[in-house]
Amino acid sequence: MKRILILIFTIFLTFSAIGQEKKVLRGFDGGMMLHTGYLSGKIPGIGFSAKGAPLGIGGVARLCLGSHFRVGGEGYVSTLHQLRNGSYVKYGWGGLLADYSHRIGRFVPYAGLTIGGGSASGLIINEFSGEEWGELQDASYGKQVFFALDPFLGCEYVLTERIHLTAKLDWLLMPGKAWGLPDGPRIYFGFIFCH
Repeated sequence: MKRILILIFTIFLTFSAIGQEKKVLRGFDGGMMLHTGYLSGKIPGIGFSAKGAPLGIGGVARLCLGSHFRVGGEGYVSTLHQLRNGSYVKYGWGGLLADYSHRIGRFVPYAGLTIGGGSASGLIINEFSGEEWGELQDASYGKQVFFALDPFLGCEYVLTERIHLTAKLDWLLMPGKAWGLPDGPRIYFGFIFCH
């Protein structure tokens, strides 16, 4: 209940601040980002500790409100390969985002939160015959959906008024997750196109 009240209060403050601006909608932006990082987590039921650097891709689209606020959506897919035998933990997530940005010269630092959901799947192969289309002797597979809260902070660099480079750091939180989906910090790099 506290989280819901905090969220409602934050939204109220955001729209109050936007209402003070002379021009509410000042444009929109969006782009693609690649990411990596370091994730770790023990998957209950099979006792496997997954860890390592994921590789992923995704994107963002936002409306720019007032001088500092942006709202929109984002979505990503990320794969964490394990054991060098085809094992993996893969997940996709997305949702609605709101952030606050402030331009300082050519730099635009920002911080925000994405609220949404996702789906995770994992295949852990403990024993494999090694033959092409060979039989799996000992493997575990799982799939689950989750609620996602994704706080982030980052900075854009203005190459031109229409093209920005961006770097972002986040930590995907999955409240109430039933199995140990690896989590940890991820770093993103990409381009943002502004209109």
